[in-house]
Amino acid sequence: MCSGVNRAAARVAVAATLWGLWPLWLRPSGLTGAQCSVLTLAVMSLPTPFLLRRGQWADRGAVWALLALGLGDAFNSALYFSALQRGPVVVATLTHYLTPLLVALAAPVVFREPLNTRALVAGPVILLGLALVLGFDSQRVAWQTAALGAGSAVFFASNVLVTRRAARAFTPLQITALHGPVSVLVLLVLFREQAVPATFDLHVLQVMGGALISGLLATALFNWGLRGTSSAVAGVLTYLEPLVATVVGALAFSEALGGLAVWGAALVLGAGAWVVATERPARADQG
Repeated sequence: MCSGVNRAAARVAVAATLWGLWPLWLRPSGLTGAQCSVLTLAVMSLPTPFLLRRGQWADRGAVWALLALGLGDAFNSALYFSALQRGPVVVATLTHYLTPLLVALAAPVVFREPLNTRALVAGPVILLGLALVLGFDSQRVAWQTAALGAGSAVFFASNVLVTRRAARAFTPLQITALHGPVSVLVLLVLFREQAVPATFDLHVLQVMGGALISGLLATALFNWGLRGTSSAVAGVLTYLEPLVATVVGALAFSEALGGLAVWGAALVLGAGAWVVATERPARADQG
């Protein structure tokens, strides 16, 4: 396999792993999902003043894609955190990670990428693996939570797709930062005063510090990696996020893993590796 594809896939995998560390920053803070979302996207917006380049705005398609990313990331965050707040977390996480299947189905239509049959086959296998890792119990499905999680998956998938279009004019770091102000504005309109922490304390600083790692750095790596691999493969590799989050929960918060968790982890990692094994480089200007 081409070394360039290996590096691109590795960036996506590292990004997903860093996303999986979110429980370390968020759970001890006691802040709401909306507050964490606004803080995170605000931190991701910090490089914006240093990244503005006049000539890049001539590509209207890329600009619209950047605006769509800001809107989509706000709704993705709002729906997903609402699902997590209503619980159970297992249902919210699994339905949120319908994203790779949606990306694999949409990418051939949106970007004329070859239909990645391996990604389509791997998607259900990875969902099964996550069900084993997370201890999914179909008898306890909360359908409202599932609907919110699935809705967030739609916007997460759209984020992956519009990021590819924005990359024709903007760098990975620019895409990461420049969409943030739009997302923050949308979240403030949606949640109003509920999106703003009552006090600026160590808990807020903790979330902001985590946002530098699992937000700004991770998303920039993901956008960089997305330039060198297909949308479908990138989507599949994001399954590392809930896998890592589950391990973090077990090690840091003493959340018990089911007896089949090891087999589930093997399915997730094995299926992801199987998809990447025959991947070809994706052109940065594709679309």
